[in-house]
Amino acid sequence: MSSARTANRAGFGAFVGSTIEWFDFYIYGTASALVFDEVFFPELDGALGTLVAFATFWVGFLARPIGGVIFGHVGDRLGRKKTLVITLLMMGIATTAIGLLPGYAEIGVWAPILLVCIRMVQGIGLGGEWGGSVLIASEHAPRGKSILYGAFAQQGSPVGNTLSTVCFLLISELPEPDMLSWGWRIPFLASAALVVVGLFIRLRVTESPAMERLIQAEKTAKLPVWEVVRSHPGLLALGIGACTIGLSATYFKSTFALAWATSDLGFAKTDFLTIILTANIAQILVQPFGAVIATKMRSLSRAVTFMLLPEVVLLPLMFVLIGTENYWLAMVGVAVATVPHCLYYAAMAGILAGRFPAEVRYTGLSLCYQLCGTLLGGTTPVVGQFLLSASGSINLVIAYALFQVLLTLGCMLLLLRRPSHDERDDPGGEGDQSTLDPAAGRVQLG
Repeated sequence: MSSARTANRAGFGAFVGSTIEWFDFYIYGTASALVFDEVFFPELDGALGTLVAFATFWVGFLARPIGGVIFGHVGDRLGRKKTLVITLLMMGIATTAIGLLPGYAEIGVWAPILLVCIRMVQGIGLGGEWGGSVLIASEHAPRGKSILYGAFAQQGSPVGNTLSTVCFLLISELPEPDMLSWGWRIPFLASAALVVVGLFIRLRVTESPAMERLIQAEKTAKLPVWEVVRSHPGLLALGIGACTIGLSATYFKSTFALAWATSDLGFAKTDFLTIILTANIAQILVQPFGAVIATKMRSLSRAVTFMLLPEVVLLPLMFVLIGTENYWLAMVGVAVATVPHCLYYAAMAGILAGRFPAEVRYTGLSLCYQLCGTLLGGTTPVVGQFLLSASGSINLVIAYALFQVLLTLGCMLLLLRRPSHDERDDPGGEGDQSTLDPAAGRVQLG
């Protein structure tokens, strides 16, 4: 099989697998905004019930670093492909189990307890999935195109989010009693069929060349997580910050804003789900251009600044336009605010992966992304709802969103000052002021 065909198969496999896993993860976020307060926390009224439902949503993010450590270790020691098969099965089984879980009315307090436990399993699975999907694609990439191929895995997020939104848009047409009793379960149960498709495609992908070389040379790390913490603590900290708005922006829109618009403002659930769907479609169409921009521009620092800086204006504008309670203005606000962070998200994975050596790359990449999810991304709906409830105004939420944009930009610019360990770099090509170090055999920053 030609190297180009192998690379394309790896990219497609990363896309399909990550789409299924993100679908599983996003349907929980949408359900927590729309129905989980009534199904699993009926004794908590109004904003408090929503806040607790969002807290269970965050539990998945709390578990994700555990998955990053466990499966990062397996992926850096035994291979990317084996790990990705395990994580896909794990997510599918956990998601289907949520769809079969009785509500509070049937089994009382055991319902939310079991929900949290299953959500933990789901989070562990996704914690190991993302880094492996990025690497199986980017490490198969033709020379100089690792960022572009890493974007295959990134494209799974908006597609999974879109599928989630479409599912809930359709079932929200059901009468309220049907929606609460069985309708919300349909997307969770559909995951079982999707996992079968994903496994068929993923099993046909070969192991990444970088991993094969490490195994053959017997140079795999004995304890990858310790190597990352001991040898790359600064890189880990900057990587966590650099992931921030790439994760949290989606939850500002599809989870926090959905609850705010349908509970406190005058939006019907179907109307705001349609707004989110429009933004997701815009993201699917626009996002790949972020990887193209990062690949074509000679300076990655300029590319990142070009992509992120408009969000300083557009994200606050989104909240303002939603606050008008005008359907069309809200749709424009959410769709336009999607563009900057989705461009950045496409390039982020490949850039970050290339900063870690191959022997700890799975663990390092996973920890950056998943710790960011735990500390900043996954807390977005909880913190947003808390700030809104405490102040009675959206202004503090806007300030928090701006902080996340600036934190992301600052950390990524600092991270780009560090050397690249990407075997697929094109020396003298599109790196950030890069020069080839013949002795080291890799690209280093000038």
